[in-house]
Amino acid sequence: MPMLESPAFRPSAADAMKAAPIRYRIAAVNPAAHLFEVTLSVAQPAATGQQFSLPVWIPGSYMIREFAKHIVAITAENKGKPVALEKLDKHTWRAAPVKGELTLRYTVYAYDLSVRHAYLDTQRGFFNGTSVFLAVEGQTSLPCEVEIEAPAGKEYRDWRVATSLPAAGAKPYGFGTYRAGDYDELIDHPVELGDFTLIQFKAHGVPHDFVLSGRFKRLDSKRLARDVKKICEYQIDLFGQPAPFSRYVFMTMVTGDGYGGLEHRASTALMASRDDLPRDGETVMKSGYRQYLGLISHEYFHSWNVKRIKPQAYAPYRTDQENYTRLLWAFEGLTSYYDDLTLVRSGVIDVESYLELLSHTITGVLRTPGRAVQTLEESSFDTWIKYYRPDENSLNSGISYYTKGALAGLVLDLHIRRETAGRKSLDDVMVALWQRYGREFYEGRPEGVPEDGWEKMALEVTGLKLKPLFDRLLRSTEELPLQEMLATVGIEWQQRSQVGNADKGGWLDKSKEGTPWLGARTTVEQGLVKLTHVFTDGPAQKAGLSAGDLIVAFDGLRAGGNLDTLLNQCRAGDKVDIHAFRRDELFKTKLVLEAMPVQTVGLKRSDDDPKLVEARRAWLGA
Repeated sequence: MPMLESPAFRPSAADAMKAAPIRYRIAAVNPAAHLFEVTLSVAQPAATGQQFSLPVWIPGSYMIREFAKHIVAITAENKGKPVALEKLDKHTWRAAPVKGELTLRYTVYAYDLSVRHAYLDTQRGFFNGTSVFLAVEGQTSLPCEVEIEAPAGKEYRDWRVATSLPAAGAKPYGFGTYRAGDYDELIDHPVELGDFTLIQFKAHGVPHDFVLSGRFKRLDSKRLARDVKKICEYQIDLFGQPAPFSRYVFMTMVTGDGYGGLEHRASTALMASRDDLPRDGETVMKSGYRQYLGLISHEYFHSWNVKRIKPQAYAPYRTDQENYTRLLWAFEGLTSYYDDLTLVRSGVIDVESYLELLSHTITGVLRTPGRAVQTLEESSFDTWIKYYRPDENSLNSGISYYTKGALAGLVLDLHIRRETAGRKSLDDVMVALWQRYGREFYEGRPEGVPEDGWEKMALEVTGLKLKPLFDRLLRSTEELPLQEMLATVGIEWQQRSQVGNADKGGWLDKSKEGTPWLGARTTVEQGLVKLTHVFTDGPAQKAGLSAGDLIVAFDGLRAGGNLDTLLNQCRAGDKVDIHAFRRDELFKTKLVLEAMPVQTVGLKRSDDDPKLVEARRAWLGA
């Protein structure tokens, strides 16, 4: 349940089965104006006045988002007569006491093209329950019914409904009535509306629907279904059949440059670029499609790790306030470790491709100065104020529990494999967590993992003394022993300088001299070089440059998209004149270029030692 239960009405489990369900109706009343209308009916409102509230955040995206700001108008009535409605705070209303059914009607503005909110236009509709369904406080354990109504007009006659909500009279992909066991379940099944493309397949006998909205051409739907099926079946096998759902729905909004995903208990909402989709006739694994498959793998893995195995702080979710945990490194970071690992273990990509992805992750972490400032536990705890609210100093002050968490998972996995001679691995820990905390989470045992429970489980499963390693990985800013651990599975390590802005990492057979370092991340804006991030103690910061500055000239020459070329003409130690604007004020400074830091990593297989080759095969399954 997302809110604290009011003492006014808290039904027992038996009473909840008998009580009338909370009824919702949602209609796309004005797609051109991006307006949904919601009707909410409560058969037994609280005698002292029924309270309603809307979540302020959505599980899986840890930031206060204030969904109530999109409620345009709201009224209440009883037996056809108006009922006074008082707003108590930013997201809570209280109706005056009434006898008999109480009905609320409210309008929601929906024009956020993301996986977190609600969206409606003349081409498509989408909503998460957290954005549109008010909770009936004190009655969130009651079953819910929601009628999804089709928009009026012949231009919408081809629209359908895609959702993992169980139908309660609605035909497959049809408008009509759906049901949920309680409010928590209601808001955990997003809904897609429109004339979408539907691809269907089964993974270990479980129906999976793949829904794509937006414009795209020449989609190779057979390849997409084949690859995603491999991902799904591998993850189901990892935790053990049967799957934790009877049906699963992937929903992807296809745009020009979209990317993102948000997990739910039996579905996921995704965004992808149309150029990343597989096209008919393509046989290569292009990087964009590989990234898209990694995103799919990540969100699907969450079906086990965070939707069912979850921190005690999320059992239940409190969607009226922040929920603090130091365990996001395990629930997001380890999911990030397994997302690409799934691709290679399932045979979707080869080992070389996986090592390239891993080198990108390592390089990204090494290029983040904040790794020496913030620990993984601190990063997890501070997600509410830092991760989803990055600023120009974020790279200097913090580290991502996604990327560094994934690398901590890699170190932990390889350490366990080495110390147990391959008898145990991180897989065994994940399966044990599933069996103790996740398998029956929605079947009467909603127990979350205590803050110290994850480490205790790892010690119990492996029999190893892991506390010193956990202290290093999670509670210190020491460098991770990545090179040492990868050597135990026959992976060679190459650490070098970055070669150009497009260099994300990867093995170079021929060494190249890196360009001198400016000490900043840049973009081109209005033909000028804009500093987006200035690194601590880098040349740009030492020269007095700041994020947001626009470089007009570099050593007397106009600077723009040619910055790499200009830097290539210099050497470390050169002093260059920089002319730049800060706000509307022009200034000049002298910058001393430095050698590019050796923070770029490449990885490749070594087949010299048969024991290491076998250890690598056991790890990668390839």
